[in-house]
Amino acid sequence: MAQIVATVSLEPSEREAHMCTLASRLEFVVLKAGDRFTLIRTADVTPPAREERLTLDQAEGLLQTWKLRGHG
Repeated sequence: MAQIVATVSLEPSEREAHMCTLASRLEFVVLKAGDRFTLIRTADVTPPAREERLTLDQAEGLLQTWKLRGHG
């Protein structure tokens, strides 16, 4: 039996909007410089969690890791 797998491909602007929504849910501030992102989280962490110069893929991955840890 053949299985049909649908792949949803989002435009970069849609991916960025989705990433920003997830970041907000996880209490991150998102800063953008060119095509790079800085993610900063001050809630429940000392010192603040800060990752800089991330690609969109890297920012999405970092946020997914935080989500899987149960922070969102």
